[in-house]
Amino acid sequence: MKCPFRALMAAILVLALMWAAESRAQSAAPAPAAVPAPVLPAGVADVPSAAEQADVSQIEFGAVVRVEVDMLGANYRVPWNIGGTGSGVGTGFLVGKNQFLTNAHVISNARLIYIRKVDLPEPFPAKVLHVAHDCDLALLELIEPGDFKNFEKVTPLEIGGIPKLNTTVTAVGYPIGGDRISVTRGVVSRIDFRPYSHSAVDNHLTIQVDAAINPGNSGGPVLQDNKVVGVAFQGFSGAVAQNTAYMIPVPVVNRFLKDIQDGHYDNYVDLATSTINLLNPAQRLALGLPNDGTGVMVVNADASSSAAKLLLTGDVLLAIDGHAIASDGFVEIEGERINLNEIVERKFAGDKVKIDILRDGVKKSIEVELRRFLPYLIQANLYEQKPQFVLFAGLQFQPLDRNMMEVFNIASMDVRYFFANYGDHELYRERPQVVVLTAVLPDEINTYLEGYVSHVVDTVNGQKIQRLQDIYDALKDGVAEKGHEDFHVIRLLNEGRPLVLERNKAAEAHARILRKYNVSFDHYIEVPLIEQVMGKMPPIKDESPEAGKEAKPENKAAGPNGKPAGTAKPE
Repeated sequence: MKCPFRALMAAILVLALMWAAESRAQSAAPAPAAVPAPVLPAGVADVPSAAEQADVSQIEFGAVVRVEVDMLGANYRVPWNIGGTGSGVGTGFLVGKNQFLTNAHVISNARLIYIRKVDLPEPFPAKVLHVAHDCDLALLELIEPGDFKNFEKVTPLEIGGIPKLNTTVTAVGYPIGGDRISVTRGVVSRIDFRPYSHSAVDNHLTIQVDAAINPGNSGGPVLQDNKVVGVAFQGFSGAVAQNTAYMIPVPVVNRFLKDIQDGHYDNYVDLATSTINLLNPAQRLALGLPNDGTGVMVVNADASSSAAKLLLTGDVLLAIDGHAIASDGFVEIEGERINLNEIVERKFAGDKVKIDILRDGVKKSIEVELRRFLPYLIQANLYEQKPQFVLFAGLQFQPLDRNMMEVFNIASMDVRYFFANYGDHELYRERPQVVVLTAVLPDEINTYLEGYVSHVVDTVNGQKIQRLQDIYDALKDGVAEKGHEDFHVIRLLNEGRPLVLERNKAAEAHARILRKYNVSFDHYIEVPLIEQVMGKMPPIKDESPEAGKEAKPENKAAGPNGKPAGTAKPE
């Protein structure tokens, strides 16, 4: 389930639990801050019982590995240069032949990965088989098949189920404070639907524990009865809460492992529908609902979501796949009350979900074919991405995404509007990429232009800008705004005065600036993320009152001027 950007501006910051020592020069997304070691409360795992001691003796420690990573971040401020380097340590565990499960945030932006076995001194080079940034999981394998002989006698850890509240679990890993394996215990205190900090936009099922889970535990198994019941991944900073850590539960783990069985990870599907609880008696009476404690009301179904045109504002959701929806938005699954979105969370692209609704006082059932919700792409943290840009005469243009927003700390209301409403208002249909002037490299050609920085580019030389490639094409020789043939004219959204450069001086200045600032290449362009996948999206079935009217045309996955889009290579 996607978590809108505005909902993430909470005062409480959730931090991923990776032990990182990184040069912060310009990383695409900063490595999560370390969480101070919580103090284990008295009475919790202070004196292990005989049963607990026996349980620890049965743990297959050889299956729990230390994951060591050398990272190379991206550089958004100077995108033609590499970013900061660094290193980090996490944990992983064997789940199959040459298959090690860990967190996505442990290996994000990795250039080198090593797996170290508990009883061996030398590390083994590894690589990423699959990564799921939307649920913070990754699968690794040893690069040299012969290295796996060191694990042939190790039994992969068995995946269990969801632990009950107030039961004891054991976390195994390599947290900060030493190089050897660590074992801690805690109690399951909550099962909830919470944000996953790695992507910053996804909500999934989580399990809260009070075990001493610290930086370096990330990706490690949390065990009960010697079976994996979760993967350690994040917790609150010590300034917010003590002894509060979270693990990724088995339903999320199993979904990831099932998704990649075809050799490709296809991401989560999402209803992308906002609802409100119906606890107020007057509201229920007005909607014609009995006082039976069921039903939530739809306030918005995002226009590009699976449920668009099928669920309408004002619909009351009564049941989903046969599970009654309580008036607080919860359903009962396997004896636990969980957010209704968990029903959708366990499905895959192309699966269908049946929803019983009350619309205008009439009960009906609808069927929704589920798919990935794409417009949140620019609102998520991006990893393994090379920053895109066009540099011309010292003017630096870049497409809007979360990484760029955070690096430049953009406060422009126009830019923030596009960022917050890119999906909700279908802004991506007109602008698959929102292009922003992010910087001006000072030169005599571009003096007194700093006031234009952090604005959305609307047109360049009379050409509408819908993606970064349009900027590159519009600045070529022979493209000019009518009546201003001697100038490059750049018009910014809601900015009355245009930005103007003298055409006959711009080319010379461009070459001079490249030399002055040691710029190795002046552009890097990829197909917009939304255009890479929009062609795969199935059509939306329209059940709205306007269904008979002419449909709004959709953008196709093509480049500027109707030609197929591609990656522009440095020249």
